[in-house]
Amino acid sequence: MIRGALLIALAALLWATTGIVAKFLFTGTELEAITLGFLRLVVALPFFWLLMRREQGRLRRASPGTRSPGTSLRHLGLKAALPLAALGLFQAFYQGSYLLAVDLTGAGIATLIALCLPPVLVAILAAPLLGEKPGLLTVLSLIAAIFGTAMLVLSDMDTTGTLRLAGILMALLAAVVYTGFTLTSRYNSAGTPVFTTAFICFFTAALILGPVAWLSGGFAGLETLGIQQWLMVAYIGVVPTCIGYVSFFSGMRTTPATLSSIIVTLEPLFVALLAWAFLGEILGPIGIAGALILTAAVIVASRYGGKAGTGADADTAS
Repeated sequence: MIRGALLIALAALLWATTGIVAKFLFTGTELEAITLGFLRLVVALPFFWLLMRREQGRLRRASPGTRSPGTSLRHLGLKAALPLAALGLFQAFYQGSYLLAVDLTGAGIATLIALCLPPVLVAILAAPLLGEKPGLLTVLSLIAAIFGTAMLVLSDMDTTGTLRLAGILMALLAAVVYTGFTLTSRYNSAGTPVFTTAFICFFTAALILGPVAWLSGGFAGLETLGIQQWLMVAYIGVVPTCIGYVSFFSGMRTTPATLSSIIVTLEPLFVALLAWAFLGEILGPIGIAGALILTAAVIVASRYGGKAGTGADADTAS
């Protein structure tokens, strides 16, 4: 179990580098957030296609002669395909809104809001949508999460001297989209294998983001990228997306879901530390307190909010 926990912590650390590298790209080039989200998916798709093929082959060998909807794309029914397409839609919106929030604010505050609020929101919304009744601690965790988010906004205003409202709103939108992604993934009962789900999700998101980036003129910013910047784009597509994903699910095999969900909450804290070390972003005392309150709210929601906020929900959105 220790090895599994370390692999999940490694995944959280790798995911945390996404916002840091993205901020460097946005600062030094004219690359648009939507375009970076599209490029990230394009780089990662061949890797997940290979993982999906390997996964399907293993399932066919384990159950020869069967044609389970989750085993092959050719036998994927409408009931299974629609939720996966919805996950791809959420993924596209999340990639665009999160990376835009990083561009308009900072990597630390954008990630804290975008990733810490959803598990708490899921724990609350699971009651009317999925019939899972939240307890008192879950409700209190929602109040604490709102309070912690407000403290982060106040800290950002104090350290920057202005209210970066557009970036904050984009981070909140990313949190709402991530919540929808999580609820949809839990509602999907088709049993589609992990890497098949990931490939379809990323492929659908790329199909959505590509035309949006083209129509908005986002590809024009590619002219400002040099070799170093292209390596950064490749890094985001390979290391946090591909390696981080595999590390996470390798760790999940031997780590309880509740423990994995708590370990995953290290990602926003890793981002805050990396943003301070490499980008000079400072939260300030109020921001640090808000980040700790927000993290505590996530842990409570993960522990006492039923299935909400489990580590498995964090996979393809990070």
